Amino acid sequence: MTDRSLLQPRTVTEAIARQREIARRVVCDDAHGPVRRVAGVDVGFPGGGTKGRAAIAVLEFPSLALSETAVAEAEVNFPYVPGLLSFRELPVVLQALERLSSPPDLLLVDGQGWAHPRRCGIACHLGVLTDLPSIGVAKSRLVGTHDPVPQERGAWVPLRDGDEIIGAVLRTRVGVHPVYVSIGHRVSLARAVDWVMACTTRYRLPETTRAAHALASGTAKKRGAGRGA
Repeated sequence: MTDRSLLQPRTVTEAIARQREIARRVVCDDAHGPVRRVAGVDVGFPGGGTKGRAAIAVLEFPSLALSETAVAEAEVNFPYVPGLLSFRELPVVLQALERLSSPPDLLLVDGQGWAHPRRCGIACHLGVLTDLPSIGVAKSRLVGTHDPVPQERGAWVPLRDGDEIIGAVLRTRVGVHPVYVSIGHRVSLARAVDWVMACTTRYRLPETTRAAHALASGTAKKRGAGRGA
């Protein structure tokens, strides 16, 4: 059940306090069952306005065939504050999740998880709110430093913030920029890297992320009937 008390702060100070509380609830070990339905989660703001468009793309695993989609749109009520973006985006994400026929077994969220200044990116926030296993897969670095990533596909190096490993910088494809993988909830970092690679084919981003992004941006091709799309 979603803990909505962690979703709607009234001030920036309250939001930061809630992030610290959420971070304490994150489970950093593998605590999930069999994965047959893996979902990509993305949020777009078409036209750069204040209406968020959340998209969930559920793929069968291991075939990665698209099986179900859900989209929701809503006005955002929290201001744009770097490091607190999940408070803007998660209300509409939860609306989209509720439109699925059943919860996915694993969420791959377009954004940070543990690799966040307060260890509470959107993947952690969503994972704790719903208690669903989740992984953050970001296209850019928010915090931390790392060594160069070897060029071979599947190679990764730790992302560190001081002495703490907060994520993995993963080469999903030769010759392109790496992605930044971090724990969301109920998935260890090593297993998170494995899941991201298992969901990635010939592109830089996992198929889950690509499908969700196409829906969130409104560029998805017609691929049969999806729920809520």
